[in-house]
Amino acid sequence: MTALLIILAAIVLLVIGYITYGSWLAKQWGIDPKRPTPANTRGDGVDYVPAHPAVLMGHHFSSIAGAGPINGPIQAAVFGWLPVFLWCVVGGIFFGGLQDFGSLFASIRHDGKSVGEIIKDSMGDRAKKLFTIFALLVLVLVVASFVNVVAGTFFTAVDAGQFGFVTGPTNNQTTAIISVLFIVLAIIYGLLTNRGGMKTGPATCIGIIGIVLITVFGLNVGFAMGRTAWIIFIGAYIAIASLIPVWIMLQPRDYLSSFLLYAMMAIAVFGIIYSAFTGTATFQLPVFGGATTSLGFIFPTLFITVACGACSGFHSLIATGTSSKQIASEAHAKPIGYGSMLIESALGVISMIAVGMVFSKYTNGDFGSPSAAFGAGIATMFGPEGSTQYNVIAALLTLAVSVFALTSLDSATRLSRFMFSELFLKDGEASYKDADGYRKILAHPLTGTLLMVIIGCILGGLSLSQIWGLFGAANQLLAGIALLAVCCWLGEVGKNNKMFYFPMCFMLVATVTSLIITIFKKFGMIGAGEAAWGDWFQLFLAIAMVVLAIILVFEAIGAFKRQAEAKAKKA
Repeated sequence: MTALLIILAAIVLLVIGYITYGSWLAKQWGIDPKRPTPANTRGDGVDYVPAHPAVLMGHHFSSIAGAGPINGPIQAAVFGWLPVFLWCVVGGIFFGGLQDFGSLFASIRHDGKSVGEIIKDSMGDRAKKLFTIFALLVLVLVVASFVNVVAGTFFTAVDAGQFGFVTGPTNNQTTAIISVLFIVLAIIYGLLTNRGGMKTGPATCIGIIGIVLITVFGLNVGFAMGRTAWIIFIGAYIAIASLIPVWIMLQPRDYLSSFLLYAMMAIAVFGIIYSAFTGTATFQLPVFGGATTSLGFIFPTLFITVACGACSGFHSLIATGTSSKQIASEAHAKPIGYGSMLIESALGVISMIAVGMVFSKYTNGDFGSPSAAFGAGIATMFGPEGSTQYNVIAALLTLAVSVFALTSLDSATRLSRFMFSELFLKDGEASYKDADGYRKILAHPLTGTLLMVIIGCILGGLSLSQIWGLFGAANQLLAGIALLAVCCWLGEVGKNNKMFYFPMCFMLVATVTSLIITIFKKFGMIGAGEAAWGDWFQLFLAIAMVVLAIILVFEAIGAFKRQAEAKAKKA
């Protein structure tokens, strides 16, 4: 019954936050449904394409979620359910939702351009370039991480030496074939709605039927091939998906996959209710696991580890990279920007409850990953391990996690293409076609895409876990900087930005504290002669991020000072 009360409390508080705080933010910033959006004023049929709000909601939610709201809260569960619950709910409403909504709104008012361009307006060109380089590094880690996750989801040692269709498939083989068929289904949906003229409603019904059919097929017939082959396939897919018009792949795939993700959440909530009254599973997570755990001290570790379940810098890149280019009306900014984050916070709470059902096994190391613990926790609510219902639900949840990672992969690759091009374009140049010389080559969409895919796939293929040691801190530092950027811009245009002060300062302090702890640990390992190359890599990256944060904070202080002086002169 504890699990049921936790999820009900989370849903009620998140809904109240959406209705009250979300509406207040929209009023303070002046959301104007009558104002044309970049999708309408700059429509090019490739990146700037107006989307139905339900379709864009599916894209945005699928892209920002990734595996973060599952892995983060599950890893942080060692601190107890109350700290994770409070950070997911409070963080989602006042930190993550604020960042996502604010970033989306700011990008809409900047012709759909990235956070870097928003920073340039208020803090200058140097700050923009520093941020863009840092964001590209984060995106490389995102691509590498999720390539590794997806390849691991599609392949296990059982598949070694196999190639082709198999009957009686494993969960991995089922997930692989359904994920591939999902791509085909998305293309069909895109052609029906954008070239065939079919309305969203009928096309959605066809799409849902298609999802059911390919799922049933995949549960009976799978596909197997080697890990390297899957990495090459994934690399080719994300390269193509990031270059073709959004209506062919990005919009329809993410929209259709969102139904699978919503269904996953619905199954989880039903499982929580079912187990509360039948006792099929017991919630084992303590209220408070202690201020210090195997992960470290609760501050700053909890706020770095939960990540996407409460606040994530990657969200600001999605909001300003793809969603702002597709939003048809500013009226859609609140449900898409703010609402999606709160749904993700609910998923974070669900993930924490899931691991709570198998917490003793999780702490014993019985699961290879948090995602596996998530699937087992939800499946356990419906029946004992090995039962038909357990196996089917575990397979479907494995598929859903794969869908999360794939949608984040193709979105991250497209984002990197935009940001890489922006580095080499001058003021007044809209695309690589306006540039000249070497800048025209470097700003070409193909250049940034190939660099990102090749580097990301190589790193993901090597499975070098030490590379991801600082990803959480890098991602949360990105969140602090995004909050800083939007705060500065709102002040520049004379809008209320006071709601950003505490979240911005908190995320920057928490992240820099985490990085300093890492730096001292790495120096200790180096002094003791225990450091491997990965430790040196983490040390240099941590130092670089701290320096970046300090520079951008000083740039922001200068911007705030100029704004205050300008305001004083007007008074």
